[in-house]
Amino acid sequence: MKKTLMTLAVLAAGVVATPAMAADCALTIEGNDQMQFNIKNVEVPKACTKYTVTLKHTGKMPKSSMGHNIVLTSTADANAAAADGMKAGAAAEYVKPGDARVIAFSKVIGGGETTTFDIDVTKLKAGTEYTYFCSFPGHSFIMRGVLKLGS
Repeated sequence: MKKTLMTLAVLAAGVVATPAMAADCALTIEGNDQMQFNIKNVEVPKACTKYTVTLKHTGKMPKSSMGHNIVLTSTADANAAAADGMKAGAAAEYVKPGDARVIAFSKVIGGGETTTFDIDVTKLKAGTEYTYFCSFPGHSFIMRGVLKLGS
């Protein structure tokens, strides 16, 4: 009898724990008119093959004056990719076309808008630090965060 109860308890615990152990492969990051992201650190679960990021612009200003996007690069490449993105201009979403340093990016949005993009997790390496930033002119040094591949 004790063995049966113990087996049921272990099975029940496993069933209850399963949803908590499932990888969450999506995240929403908010950007505002004060040039701030609400999340500064992201850990992508290694179990994910695709990580979906939604950018929500919670401000009211239009994208022509306070546009936001998210660009993901290695931390080592962030400043150079941001500089090249500004040169690329609005028509290119402030991302240099074909830039191999850019792992993923969203389109530029204005106040009240939302956009979603995917990160191919197979492009991320354990132990490497990545930076996500807004490449809209003047924003990249303020609006940034760190992304890492979790365990």
